Amino acid sequence: MHDQSYTDNDLFRLIAEGDETAFRLFFHRYVPELRPLIMHITKNAAVAEDIIQETFLRLWLSRDKLDTIENPRSWLLRIVFYQSFSYLRRQAVHTKAMDVIALRQATHEMRNTTEEALAYAQLTRLVGEVVRQLPPQARRIYLLSREKGLRIPEIARELALSPHTVKNSLVRSLQTIRKRIEQSGHFFPLLVLWLLKP
Repeated sequence: MHDQSYTDNDLFRLIAEGDETAFRLFFHRYVPELRPLIMHITKNAAVAEDIIQETFLRLWLSRDKLDTIENPRSWLLRIVFYQSFSYLRRQAVHTKAMDVIALRQATHEMRNTTEEALAYAQLTRLVGEVVRQLPPQARRIYLLSREKGLRIPEIARELALSPHTVKNSLVRSLQTIRKRIEQSGHFFPLLVLWLLKP
């Protein structure tokens, strides 16, 4: 099987039938294009490799639907863009929330009322309580990321874990925090709720 003798649609039809050779050809055809694209978005080589692996894993797991896709390249790029920007959003979650709150306090844009001060204090306590209730490894990963500012590859090296494991742990922790904030009925942290999207 020669790479250039098959169109993307040909390869998708073969992959849909479980052809691993076709899968490898499609992988090698697109990785050289995807890697710099993801790097441009995420600025992180380890994350780029992770997103490539996740993208092609999703492709293989969805192979029974591939023969219905008219434009394989567009389909692949949509997955890559979604995962890349989801990564950026997750990375920015905690830092952005705290920066916005700190900026509003510093510039006195936040109304200085007892009710809002209480809401902010309750929110801070609630997040701290949720973090303390996380499983030990998840709590350690969260604190290394949010308090020490370590990146996923750095946390992975320090804890001898894969970057994928670290990333998944952070996503689950942020989802747990967001859910508890939503359940608490706080009216104050609407911005924080938006930032805590996984």
